[in-house]
Amino acid sequence: MTEPTTPSRLTLLVSEEAESERLDRFLASEFEDRFSRERIKTLIQEGRVYVNGRPVMKPAHRLKEGDTLALSVPEARPVALALESIPLEVLFEDDALLVVNKPAGMLTHPAGRETTGTLVNALLAHCGESLSGINGELRPGIVHRLDRDTSGLLMVAKTDQAHRFLSAQLQERSAKREYRAIVQGDPPQESGTVNAPIGRHPKQREKMAVVPAGREAVTHWEVIERIHGRFCYVHLRLETGRTHQIRVHMAHIGFPIVGDPQYGRGIEKTLKLKTRGQLLQAYRLRFVHPVTKAPMNFEIPVAPEIEAALRRLRDL
Repeated sequence: MTEPTTPSRLTLLVSEEAESERLDRFLASEFEDRFSRERIKTLIQEGRVYVNGRPVMKPAHRLKEGDTLALSVPEARPVALALESIPLEVLFEDDALLVVNKPAGMLTHPAGRETTGTLVNALLAHCGESLSGINGELRPGIVHRLDRDTSGLLMVAKTDQAHRFLSAQLQERSAKREYRAIVQGDPPQESGTVNAPIGRHPKQREKMAVVPAGREAVTHWEVIERIHGRFCYVHLRLETGRTHQIRVHMAHIGFPIVGDPQYGRGIEKTLKLKTRGQLLQAYRLRFVHPVTKAPMNFEIPVAPEIEAALRRLRDL
């Protein structure tokens, strides 16, 4: 777990499991909700990552058990991204944070050559300079993210203090994130837990997979409705927040999310079911406010795309 020691300094202790792991890969995994792999690489090459008190500028540096790592995160630079007046569904906003409902089809933040049309572009227009700078100029305010085609609730930090407080809740698992989805297949049980480590796919690097050397990942699922013995409408709850976690876990146990272009079976094409991607929605979010310490609870209705798919599948 990370421990903020100053407003811009984060520390970690390397465990036995991380022995011999590359510095950049280890940090990218530990801070996957906060920094991209490229952002980590840049911090290392700028001399902002310290191993046992000394700067290490090689991303491929191999770690040893017991190493102490420190990241000195610089103050945010002026953002060069476009401010776009994209409509935002804001459920809550004050001086510390926002809670927004991200639509399916929208990237959370710029990635690769896609630097427009993202949630961050919309947030910059909505908030101006009032966003946390911890995640750097491409991810201002982003505490956690959703895949492009996953819709639903996201916390956005306006201040660095709020960002650190919200991130700590995610890492300590006190913040609760719940999802709904349509999966292919008919599970024999009414509920279950997938406890399987997730890491980068060994051959298809754009994908994640259940791998022995991956990071701990725990997903709880429960059947809401069975549909003709071929599909299930399910409720899911995360304990951890790995990249593509729900999508990977459900595919791993044989019940992939309908519409998933990377981990699904393509049944939506056979049924001519119109989807923009995986039928997955982050519909409930609970956390403690970083300033008032009041419990915050948000829930949104079923996404129209999931509702339409349910009607179509029931009519088969």
